[in-house]
Amino acid sequence: MTEISCEDPSIEISIRARYAETDAMGVVHHASYVVWLEQGRTELLRALGVSYREIEAAGFFVVLSDLRVRYHASSRYDDLVRLRATLNGTRSRQLSFGYQLRLGATDALLVTAQSEHIVVSRVTGRPTRLPPELTFLTQRRKGAKE
Repeated sequence: MTEISCEDPSIEISIRARYAETDAMGVVHHASYVVWLEQGRTELLRALGVSYREIEAAGFFVVLSDLRVRYHASSRYDDLVRLRATLNGTRSRQLSFGYQLRLGATDALLVTAQSEHIVVSRVTGRPTRLPPELTFLTQRRKGAKE
C-alpha cells in the first residue's frame, strides 16, 4: 500500500519476518528491524520519485548520522509486519525520517524509530548540500507548510 501526502510524505509497506531474521526462539532479532527501516526509507524515496541508485550515480551518498530505535514488543517468524516510513524533515545537508512498525494481525506497536542522514560527496566524502535529485523534497515540504 502506497500513500504519499505533501504534509508528511510517508509510505507503508508490509514485511514478512523470515526465519533467517529470528533467533533460536523464533523471535525477530533486534538488528533485523534496522534493516527493515532501510527498506522502508528506500521505498519512500522511490515513491517520491528518486532512488538511492540515482543519487549514487549522480555522485552522492546518503549516510546515516544518527539512529534512535525503541522496541515496544516483539514479532516472530512468519509474522506480517507493517512499516510506515515518513520524511520528517529536510535541511540543506540533512534528511530526517521517522518509522513505526506494527504487527499486521493485531496492529500492536512493535518499534518506533528516527534516523538522520547526511548527504556527502562520493568523491570527497565530505558533507555537501542536497543534490538536485533531492532538492525537490525540501520544496515539497515548504509547499506543504504554506
